[in-house]
Amino acid sequence: MTSQMTVRHGLVAPLLGLALLVGANAAGAKGCVKGAVVGAVAGHVAGHHAVVGAAVGCAAGHHLAKKKQEEQRQQQQQKQPAPQN
Repeated sequence: MTSQMTVRHGLVAPLLGLALLVGANAAGAKGCVKGAVVGAVAGHVAGHHAVVGAAVGCAAGHHLAKKKQEEQRQQQQQKQPAPQN
């Protein structure tokens, strides 16, 4: 086993732990699971980097879900009539 392989295997556990830690907070992790699945598949296809893909996908999915939620909140505020005095 080469030293490069050892380094790669040494990074898998911390990255997996980080992905699980981020995913553990279900209330604040909307989009994480969906993004992690897509990222893991993409990472695997791109060269057996499923764990890295899952971590990046989780972050991207969470960001997109948060952005969508904010847009929906803004639309709700625009639909509400202004209070009359």
